[in-house]
This record gives sequence, C-alpha cells and structure tokens, in this order.
Amino acid sequence: MSRSLPLISAAEVAKHNQKTDCWVTLYQRKIYNVTGFLDEHPGGGDLILQYAGKDVTEIMADSASHKHSESAYEMLDDGMLVGYMATEVEERELINNKNKTLVEVKLNYPNETEYDMYEFHENLPTLDKLWIQTDFSKDATVHKFLDLNKPLLMQLLKSNFTKDFYLDQVHRPRHYGKGSAPLFGNFLEPISLTPWWVVPLVWIPPNFYLFYIGFTNQHPVVALSLWAMGLFVWTLVEYCLHRFLFHVDKHLPDHPYFFCVHFLLHGIHHYLPMDGYRLVLPPTLFVVLAFPFYKLIFKLFPFYMACSGFAGGTLGYIIYDVTHYVLHHSRLPKFYQSLKTYHLEHHYKNYEMGFGVSSRFWDVIFNTEIETTYEKGN
Repeated sequence: MSRSLPLISAAEVAKHNQKTDCWVTLYQRKIYNVTGFLDEHPGGGDLILQYAGKDVTEIMADSASHKHSESAYEMLDDGMLVGYMATEVEERELINNKNKTLVEVKLNYPNETEYDMYEFHENLPTLDKLWIQTDFSKDATVHKFLDLNKPLLMQLLKSNFTKDFYLDQVHRPRHYGKGSAPLFGNFLEPISLTPWWVVPLVWIPPNFYLFYIGFTNQHPVVALSLWAMGLFVWTLVEYCLHRFLFHVDKHLPDHPYFFCVHFLLHGIHHYLPMDGYRLVLPPTLFVVLAFPFYKLIFKLFPFYMACSGFAGGTLGYIIYDVTHYVLHHSRLPKFYQSLKTYHLEHHYKNYEMGFGVSSRFWDVIFNTEIETTYEKGN
C-alpha cells in the first residue's frame, strides 16, 4: 500500500528547530513533528530540543543514554509522522516540482510491489507493516465502507450495507495513524476512549477489598482455593465472551442498528486494531457485562465464598485487559511474544479462530486454535 505524504528537503527540516516548532527525523527518512510531545517527554523537552531539526536515530538506540522501547517508535508513527526527507534525487525532483504537489512515497518491501493490508494473509505481517497508515480517501473510494475522515458511527447508522459486506469490511484492519479515529464526532467522543491504566486504577482497589473480605472471614485454604477457582473460571468466561458475544457475527441481525451495537462492542477494535485507546473495556461497559455474573455468583454461594470467587474472576479480567493492551503495543519476553503473535493472527489472519487472549488453553480444548506462522521480523 502507498501513502501520500510530502517529500521535504533536509534544509526545510532543519528550519523546524524551535520549542514552538520542533521536527526530528528517524533513519534520515521519516520526519516527525514532536512539538506537542515536548512537555510530555519523561526526560523533559530540553533533551529533544537538542536534536530539533536533526536526526534522532542514534540517540534513540543509545543504551548508554536510554535505549527506547518499541512503544516509543510506535508513538512516533502513531500521529506525529508528517512526511519523508527527500533523498538527493528526490530533492532535485522536489525543487523542480513547480506546482508544489505532493509526491507519493511507496512503502514497498522486498520482493513486493505493493502491500495490501486489507487482505488476510497466510503469514502474519511483520510489525512495521501493521503501522502503515491507511490512505483514507483511497479506502473510502475503493472499498465503499467507512470514511475515516468522518465520524464513524453516524455513517454506519445511515448505511445500507448488507450484513455480509459489513462483516467482511469491519474485520479487514485499517490503521488511523493519527491517534484515535472519530467515533461520535461530538461531546460523546471521550467516553469511547479508555487508556489501559484506567483498568487497574479503577478495579484493583475493589478487587483487593473483595479478596480481603473473603480471606479474613474463611479458612485461608478455602478462600485461596475459591479465589484460584474464580481466576480459572475467568479464562473460560474470557473465551466465551470473545467467541460468542464479541464475535456474534453469524447470528447478527441484518440491520444498521445491530451493526452499530456490534461495532461499538468489538467491531471497531477489529476495524482499527492498533488504536491504543480502544483496547480495553470502559468501566461502564465492564459493569454492564459483569453484573449478571455478580448476581449469579452471589446467589449460588454464601457471601464470603462468593467474595473470594468473584475476586479471583475479576482479577482475571484485569489481567486480561492489561494483557490485551500490551499484546498490541509492547515488545514482550519470549512466552508473551508468542502470545502476541497468536493474538495478532486473530486480527490479521483469521478472526474466526484464536479467541483466547490471555491464554490459548480453551482454543486448544475447543479446537479453535490458530496454527502460528509468521514472517521473519516479528
């Protein structure tokens, strides 16, 4: 796939060297506008300003200073990429480009003339390809689905898509590349965005309280056994929710209203899987989904036993949601890297298989496991 971004001369990049207008380059090729990030940089904006208008490839990889994680590079690509620094040949063409039109830069890979992220692949694409920004106009024109330049939900609500077309398109991943795509396009937008850290921040205190109540009012062996059982049961609940609720696809009524519900619940995550603010459940949605389980458990078991079991189950949920985020946005130890590959294959290879997120155990049990194959470089 290609992106249309401006080619910019090295001299022009060098001019953006102020606190109010700060650009940097990576690999002497990608150009990032990091002005808005200066105040957010953990080491302080002055460290970046030393390289304003310059290349940061070496300093970002310098272990003596601070070797940056994969997430740091992803953050740059996710909203700060503004163009490509022209090579000498390209610069001559740019200077001679009297109309000042944009020059299309092909993001090609070895032995490929074009890479189509809209297609499902036999092998999982390498991670760099997952961050190729979708060409919004081309996507809307060619696929005639949703226009990423406009609020998504209202387009879906007013659509005349068939069920088969909707399901086919919503599961073909796009990448917005500028933060989070507009869902509502109004004052409701913030309720659709949830940073990953909200989950442990909101739910760990009541979870620990439930555990404490159950542990101090029962024999420790009983309390811990019920807690462990709750944690194990969660893994089955996770699998069933993902497979039978989030992927209710085949049983989805053929109507835009139901498409909207599906999109809000899980479709938007498959449509834009690398959106870091739509990877975990908003607290209100978790309350709605958890309430039936809460009522059932506290009806079946005595109060203190229910506290221990529910504490184990909700801890499983917290682990699941945080794990889901890091599988999309972090480089992990070998075991979890394998789990990351497995989950990404659910998005980019076969969304009808691989429903386990924190574990593939139930996929093995129910024969929905994806056979893991991926390209070198993941």
